[in-house]
Amino acid sequence: MEGKKKKWMAAALVAAVLLGTVGAAGFRLAGRILEDKVAAALGPRSEIGSMRLGLTGVEAGQVSIRGNPQWPAGYEFRAGHIKVVPSLRSLLSGEYRVRSITVVRPYLSVLRTGEGRLRILPGLLETGQTGGPCDAPATQDDAAPAVSIGRIVLQDGVVELFDATAAKNPPLKIRMEGIRAEVREITIPSFADTTRFELAGVVKGASNDGHVRLAGWTELASKDTSLSLKLESVDMTTIQPYLIGADEAEIIGGTLDLDLTCGVEGNYLKAPGAVRISGLELASPRTPWGTFMGAPRSAVLKLLKSSDNAITLDFTLEGDLSSPRFSFNDALSRRLAASMTDLIQGSLGRAVEGAGAIGTMGRDTAGEMIKGLNSAVQDLFGRGEANRP
Repeated sequence: MEGKKKKWMAAALVAAVLLGTVGAAGFRLAGRILEDKVAAALGPRSEIGSMRLGLTGVEAGQVSIRGNPQWPAGYEFRAGHIKVVPSLRSLLSGEYRVRSITVVRPYLSVLRTGEGRLRILPGLLETGQTGGPCDAPATQDDAAPAVSIGRIVLQDGVVELFDATAAKNPPLKIRMEGIRAEVREITIPSFADTTRFELAGVVKGASNDGHVRLAGWTELASKDTSLSLKLESVDMTTIQPYLIGADEAEIIGGTLDLDLTCGVEGNYLKAPGAVRISGLELASPRTPWGTFMGAPRSAVLKLLKSSDNAITLDFTLEGDLSSPRFSFNDALSRRLAASMTDLIQGSLGRAVEGAGAIGTMGRDTAGEMIKGLNSAVQDLFGRGEANRP
């Protein structure tokens, strides 16, 4: 009996070793498949400093994708370290399910074209698209298989946004550092899942650094989206093309806080929000009738003095994103201008009521003055409420 027991124990040990060997071999085989896929997927303008197969996945060091000559930055993407953890079972079945991708010290450049299109990693994501501007279209045989990713984590990242809708030759550059981000559930190339995301980081400025926080979800295929965006103490000189027209008083100082809730359904945008402007400093007016956010510069400065050097504007953005007439930048500047005008009118109206009279002008004349101010602002802005998208 004792000898039979030993035989069973020996057989069990051999079976365990065989299973372990087969499992390790299977993992290494799956890992090598993924390793080849990573190297091929990054494209011809990529470089990988090192790559190794770890116990749980593929790890790559010093990864980069260079920008083409028309790209506004030298690199589309760089990262100090990337770790890809696959689902072993899916790799062996050919379904390509990735549990997680962790990217340490990434750099990402993003271009918003003059038409408002957001381009991210064109060398990787736009390959094979009809009319794609970066690379030759792929043939049917080259079509990449679907890859489902459970989670993408960015640690200590840098993002540079180049926005050609705000400025051209060169486009406006906004730099964000210390980025911490997580994206959950994304399928490439169908983008059929509901993808959830969170992001926090620092918005660099000439005088001070602000903070950004973004969270929400999107269905990339349908573009339906719900998100909240918060900006805190952002240097207004960095983002002034979004706030003022080309002929308005230049911003030379001040900070901005933004709280925006954005919803997109059926390609229709509705986004209520509030902006708080603090410590605003304006350059001397370029014309005798200089304006800021569509309102007379002098009225804005007087309002600041009477409100502890801070102004809060409430607004709502609405519009059909599929309409060629809709521009997010224009819609934002129009709404802020309208809110600024309403605030100045309300302040002037309260001052008139508090005084009881304004000399020989009388209350009716004061009302006409307020109406005239509103009309003048709309004329200066050139896009009245009736022309909103």
